[in-house]
Amino acid sequence: MDHLKIIEALKTKYGVTPTRLTSLLADELQVGVQQADFKKACLALHKLLHSPVMAMFAVDERPEHNSYAVKCVFLGIEYRKWFIVSMDIPADKPSFDSIAREIYSANRFEREIWEMFGLEPLDNPDNRRLRLHEEVWPAGSFPLRKDFQPGQTEGAKGEYRFIRVEGEGIFEVPVGPVHAGIIGPGHFRFSAAGEPIINLDIRLGFTHRGVEKILEGKTPAAALSLTECVSGDSAFAHSAAFCRAVEKLSGLALSDRAHYLRAIYLELERLYNHLSGIGGIALDVGFSFPAAYAASLKEAVQTLNEKLTGSRFLKGVNTLGGVTRDLDPDQIERLAAALKTILADFNELKKLLFSSVSFMDRVDTTGVLRKNIAADFGVLGLVGRASGIAFDLRKNSFPAYKAAGFRMMTRKEGDVLARLNVRLDEFAESVRLITELAAKLPAGDICSTGGKTNPGSALGYIEGWRGPVLYWVKLDAAGKIERCKIVDPSFHNWPGLADAVLDNIIPDFPVCNKSFDLSYSGNDL
Repeated sequence: MDHLKIIEALKTKYGVTPTRLTSLLADELQVGVQQADFKKACLALHKLLHSPVMAMFAVDERPEHNSYAVKCVFLGIEYRKWFIVSMDIPADKPSFDSIAREIYSANRFEREIWEMFGLEPLDNPDNRRLRLHEEVWPAGSFPLRKDFQPGQTEGAKGEYRFIRVEGEGIFEVPVGPVHAGIIGPGHFRFSAAGEPIINLDIRLGFTHRGVEKILEGKTPAAALSLTECVSGDSAFAHSAAFCRAVEKLSGLALSDRAHYLRAIYLELERLYNHLSGIGGIALDVGFSFPAAYAASLKEAVQTLNEKLTGSRFLKGVNTLGGVTRDLDPDQIERLAAALKTILADFNELKKLLFSSVSFMDRVDTTGVLRKNIAADFGVLGLVGRASGIAFDLRKNSFPAYKAAGFRMMTRKEGDVLARLNVRLDEFAESVRLITELAAKLPAGDICSTGGKTNPGSALGYIEGWRGPVLYWVKLDAAGKIERCKIVDPSFHNWPGLADAVLDNIIPDFPVCNKSFDLSYSGNDL
C-alpha cells in the first residue's frame, strides 16, 4: 500500500488536512498540521501505522518565526518510511494538547519538552521532571531554549513527588542513586506489601550532561566524536545514527563496502555487550563461574575489536561518508578464526547456564513484561523482542543485512529467561552475520567524499544492541547544528522495567534490572 494512502486516510477518515507535505528524503515524510489537528493526526498515525511514538521533541524557532515547532515521529514499517507530524506553537502561548493519555509512549517525551522548553502538555497525567533535579535547577529554567544563558542554577530546595502507595502493611524501600555495582546512578523507590513489589517509581537524571545543548553550533565533523560519548557501550551505534542523518543531508551515498563494514562493526559491538549482559544476569543470581566465563569472552571480543580498529569500544571508526578502518584479507581470516573459537566457548557457556536448576529457577517466569504492556509503553529492541514484539530495524532497512539473510530473534514469554534467550540467539546470529559479511565484502572505497552539507533536517537511525538509536539533526545555512534530538532505546524501555518487577520480590530486582540492561547516560543525555 502506497504511503500516500495514509495521507488520504488522514483527510477522509480522521478529518486532518495537512498544511504541508515535505518529502525531500526517500525514507521520510514530514506532515505539517495546524495545532488544533496535531493530536488527531498523531492518534491517527499511531493507529494506522501500529507504531509507538518513536520520538517527540521541540525546536526553538523564535529567532526566525517567533514560534516553537513540536514534532512527533512514527515509523511505517510496511512503507519503509518515517512519518513526522509537525506543528507550530506561538511563542506567546507555550502549550499544546497532550497525547499521553491516549498514547502512553508519548508521556516521557512530553515531560522532556515541558522541562527543557517550557511548552506545557495540557492534560498530561504526569508532568514531573525527568532530568533537571529540583535542588539544582530553579523553576523557569529551560535550557534548550535559544536564549538560555548558563548562570545561577541553585534553586529553592524542592522535593520530587514520588508515587506513594498507602495502606496498612505497605512499606517503602529506597535504593540508590549510588549503587554497590559499577552502574550509573538511579533512584528506585519500591512499595511493597510483605514480599511482593506493588509499585516501583524510578528517578533518573543524575548523569544529565546537556548533550543536545553542547551539540548546538558545532559542525557535524566536530560533533561526531561527542556522539560516541552519549552512551559509551553503544559508541558505534550512536555515531553511526548521527552519520546517517548528516549523510542524508549531504547527499553522501555510501559504497557497498562501507555498508558492509558498518554492519560488521555494529555486530561486534552487539557481541561484547550481549556477553556483558549474559554474565551480569548470572552474577546477579550468584552464579559466579559462568559470569567470569562470560567476562573472559567479552574480553576476547574487545581485544579483537582493538586489533581490527585500534579501539576496544569501536571509537573513531565511523566517519561522515563511511568508516575509517578497512579489513584486509589477513584480518578477515583472523576475524573468522577468532569468532570460531569464541563461538565454541560461547556454546560451553550456554551449557553451563542451562545445566543449573537453581539458575533456571531464578530466571524462569521472573520479571514478566507482557506483550500488550510492552506495546503500550513503546518498549523496543531486545526487551521488546523478548515480549513478542517482532521489530528490528535491521530487518528491512539495511542492504548488507538483507544480503546476509538476517534472521530476527524473538521470544514471547517476556521474562528474564526470554531476555536471556534473545541475547543468546542474537549472539550466535551476529557471529554468523559477521562471518558471512566479511566473506562477501565487496570491493570499493570505505569512505565517500564530495557531498555538500545542505541546510535542513534529517533522521538517522540504526539498530543498536539495545534497540533503535535515533538522531534527528537540523543544520543551519552555515552547515552547523541548529538542533540535534537523540533517542536512545533506554528512554523507551525504563517504564517497562517498572512494570516487569511487579509481584516479584525485591531481591529479584537486580536480575530483572540487568536483563533489561538499560543505559543511564543514554537516557539522561
